[in-house]
Amino acid sequence: MYLNQFLLLAAILFCIGLYGVLVRRNAVLVLMSIELILNSVNINLVAFGAWWSSDGGANYSGQVFALFVIAVAAAEVGVGLALVLLIFRNRKSIAVDELDALKG
Repeated sequence: MYLNQFLLLAAILFCIGLYGVLVRRNAVLVLMSIELILNSVNINLVAFGAWWSSDGGANYSGQVFALFVIAVAAAEVGVGLALVLLIFRNRKSIAVDELDALKG
């Protein structure tokens, strides 16, 4: 397969994730859209890592960076869901457009 096919897939996933972040009102769906964006970054990292080592040598830098992105995404999910639960307990809603004033 060619590099541009992976880049096109990553661009489509990134655009879907960006659309979800900008349009969605539900905080959980915004977090899922951020995950789509991070997955598109992982596809780019792995594709460029494979393309960089196309001369036959072993180069795993793309896969290693993708693992770091997966670890950051797992931490983001943990912190994000904790914040969503805290907001739901206080406001009885997780609509993002209602969170304009975050008072204690």
